Amino acid sequence: MIVHSTQLTSWIRSVGRIRHWSQGSIIFREGEPASSVLLIESGQAKAVLSAPSGKQVVLAVRGPGDLLGEFAALDGQARSASIHAITDLRGRVVTAEALIGRLATHPDAALELLRVVIGRLRESDLRRLDFGALDTTGRIASYLVERVHGQRLPVWLHLTQTELGESVGASREATVKALRKLRAAGLVETRRGGLRVLELDGLRRLAEG
Repeated sequence: MIVHSTQLTSWIRSVGRIRHWSQGSIIFREGEPASSVLLIESGQAKAVLSAPSGKQVVLAVRGPGDLLGEFAALDGQARSASIHAITDLRGRVVTAEALIGRLATHPDAALELLRVVIGRLRESDLRRLDFGALDTTGRIASYLVERVHGQRLPVWLHLTQTELGESVGASREATVKALRKLRAAGLVETRRGGLRVLELDGLRRLAEG
């Protein structure tokens, strides 16, 4: 999701340190202290949570204009998930201390961040509803509609079938079968390391069950 410039993101762009990560790099690691926050300028990253069994779940995929690491920076706890660069990524980094100081002296910036946090919580609630109400095809359709909302089609997503399955809580086999249905319906195209969303109306109908 591309977020328009706000007072908070403009401030981060003006004071943040430019950093680059190559595809596959770990930007933040689960369990480490939250010493900084990242604003993505270009590229995509995924938030990954690891279970004790070793299984990984993709919590979200973020892109240009999105903040990463703000939850842990706000509550002072260790990072609850790892952030991996899906593509080569460029961003601006500010310290958690600087962010807290900005929020304390600029109420408008604090309100903006509160809206971001609320949006993430709503997103999580909708994802849980999808898990309980939809089959794998419907969950994938819902996820794709969410990812490309507001963008001009067709849209390429740098997302492997494994990552897509992890994002919707589905096995690789179920994900492959669902994508086969979506391709046959002319809703998506797939290629190695990504897929292209071609048509939204059909995906929305599937997402509505």
